[in-house]
Amino acid sequence: MNKRTATIHRVTLETEIQVTLNLDGTGDGRMETGVGFLDHMLEQLSRHGLFDLSVLARGDNRIDDHHTVEDIGIVVGQAFRQALGERRGIVRFGTAHVPLDETLVRVVVDLSNRAHLHWDMKFPTEKVGSFDTELFREWYVAFANNSASTLHVSCLHGINSHHMAEASFKALGRALRQACSIDGRLADLIPSTKGTLS
Repeated sequence: MNKRTATIHRVTLETEIQVTLNLDGTGDGRMETGVGFLDHMLEQLSRHGLFDLSVLARGDNRIDDHHTVEDIGIVVGQAFRQALGERRGIVRFGTAHVPLDETLVRVVVDLSNRAHLHWDMKFPTEKVGSFDTELFREWYVAFANNSASTLHVSCLHGINSHHMAEASFKALGRALRQACSIDGRLADLIPSTKGTLS
């Protein structure tokens, strides 16, 4: 099997981000983004997806965390898109329900090469610690658009913003792990009646 890896380095006037990804890893994560709660969320994505993921970022956090969070979503999404290549042999679809105490989050993904996000997460607080909860949607929009994935993210019930966010990233990891998996029955085929996912 070809190595499904990617390394992307993106520099703008607002951020500098380097992401390294191995889809067939063991969940080894290294996050140094300057945004502590986002590091925690990306660790969940890596561990529960069994992706080896390194995210190193410097951003204009003196303003706020918006540019850094959004741009990390862009680059992590680009890394997934690059590592998937033509998407030959993949399961393509993935679903995960993840509970965390009172919270239950569902994530459904289609690695369709069509970008779409359906977002049904209503956080009860504006912040988790110093992190603005509205930035979670910004990260997911950037990830969906740049990975060219269809994502449906829904909190079925929950009252704690930390639990809701964490369950969503765990569920994303689990759903992506399923969708990125190679189905031996497909051999080298692309999982689409069109014959392409590009």
